[in-house]
Amino acid sequence: MRIELEKRPDVSKLFGFVSPLLALVLTLTFGAIMFAMLGKDPAAALSAFFVEPLLEVWSLHELAIKAAPLILIAVGLAVCYRSNNWNIGAEGQFTIGAITGSYLPIVFYDWHSPLVLPLMLVLGALGGALFAAVPALLKAHFNTNEILTSLMLVYIAQLLLDWLVRGAWRDPKGFNFPVSRDFAPEAVLPAIWEESGRAHWAFVFAIIAAIGVWFMLRYTLKGFEIVVLGQSERAGRFAGFSAKKMIWFSFLFSGALAGLAGMSEVSGSIGHLQPAISPGYGFTAIIVAFLGRLNPLGIIASGLVLALTYLGGEAAQLSIGISDKVTRVFQGLLLFFVLSCDMLIYYKIRIVWSRVRGGAV
Repeated sequence: MRIELEKRPDVSKLFGFVSPLLALVLTLTFGAIMFAMLGKDPAAALSAFFVEPLLEVWSLHELAIKAAPLILIAVGLAVCYRSNNWNIGAEGQFTIGAITGSYLPIVFYDWHSPLVLPLMLVLGALGGALFAAVPALLKAHFNTNEILTSLMLVYIAQLLLDWLVRGAWRDPKGFNFPVSRDFAPEAVLPAIWEESGRAHWAFVFAIIAAIGVWFMLRYTLKGFEIVVLGQSERAGRFAGFSAKKMIWFSFLFSGALAGLAGMSEVSGSIGHLQPAISPGYGFTAIIVAFLGRLNPLGIIASGLVLALTYLGGEAAQLSIGISDKVTRVFQGLLLFFVLSCDMLIYYKIRIVWSRVRGGAV
């Protein structure tokens, strides 16, 4: 006996739409079971995790802060994945974007100008794009597996950040702590509505990016090229599209958005460089992209859901005394069920009974 996956001739559009919702329901169900096994009241725990963070205005601002990098990165990854290019290294591009964008406020800390912040954002996007160009070059010209190369570069980026904040960029007045100088006011991303919370303009950048990419994918030739090459490289060649050029475009585009997210996070939320600037936004954004069905508008909603797991995890630690690792468990469950539901939509499971010698079944 063996189990095979057989591709379905027709894919249900209804189940394609319902799949993320079903994955979310399954995640909550298994999350409730997990809380019960931990000795917590499942209803109270889920309420602390997913409801209480939405009841205060300041908490909604924190939700927007955590959703902004997830949406920005996931929108870029959606372009990659729809073109059949698998960028797994957005976490590294996020980190390099934060480093390159921080060059001005750290090295030229005496320069006070309205141009500082725009240049920081440009440098952040440029740094992320250039770092993403490495796996693009290796895939386009040497046929190297981009999953491995982009993932390995994450560790290089993180070690580079750690080396900088403990060495050349360490604050001389920071009592030997591994942090850079605090950014000057001109280098800080302003809040959207300062009177009610800390949410800054990175969330606006994320919404604009999602709407812009949605328009590109739906109404432009470049969007058509992305979809065609992603579904069939051979058909794309017949249409005159270049798979190599698409590798470059998708990686540079997603790297630029990840770098912009990194710079926005450091400038708007942290105010300086430090060894840890991300709780794993680059990897969580992969879940965001697939939960949003690789649709930029769907990614806005899924980004808010995954941001809620970060916020809810922090709240649940205080209110019911659970480990912060529960956040990772929820995110892992969500990715597992999203991929499982998608597999069952596109494939059906077939059990094949094979005969052995002698006629026995």
